[in-house]
Amino acid sequence: MYGITTYKKNGYDPFKELRAWQKNFFNDENAVTIKTDIKDTGDSYVIDAELPGYKKEEINVDVNDDILTISAERHAETDEEEKNGYIRRERYYGSVSRSFNISEVEASQITAKHENGVLTLTLPKKKEEIPQSHKIEIG
Repeated sequence: MYGITTYKKNGYDPFKELRAWQKNFFNDENAVTIKTDIKDTGDSYVIDAELPGYKKEEINVDVNDDILTISAERHAETDEEEKNGYIRRERYYGSVSRSFNISEVEASQITAKHENGVLTLTLPKKKEEIPQSHKIEIG
């Protein structure tokens, strides 16, 4: 019987296998996600979002308050029929989405292009407001 043990005392972790199982169960690397690269170019941010197999018409980019959401939805059907008998019928319906906080971005000036399965968004940064100083006369 182990009783109550100190976490990783002397390198021993009694919950190591449980944590590994939990990580594999809840963090499936094969799950469909939008893989993104975000680059800071100085005056803007550039997001490259990989969306292989999605057509431009299947991709949506929305801004709501300070949240930018990229989403894509695909419907694909494959039918191979032979005289009233099904040989093969497959259907795929799926959607993915990813959201980003864009509170430091000029949302009205965001541009997007889609090429070779990559959606590229350019997000211009907000200009820093320099505090105005002025003298207050004492009356």
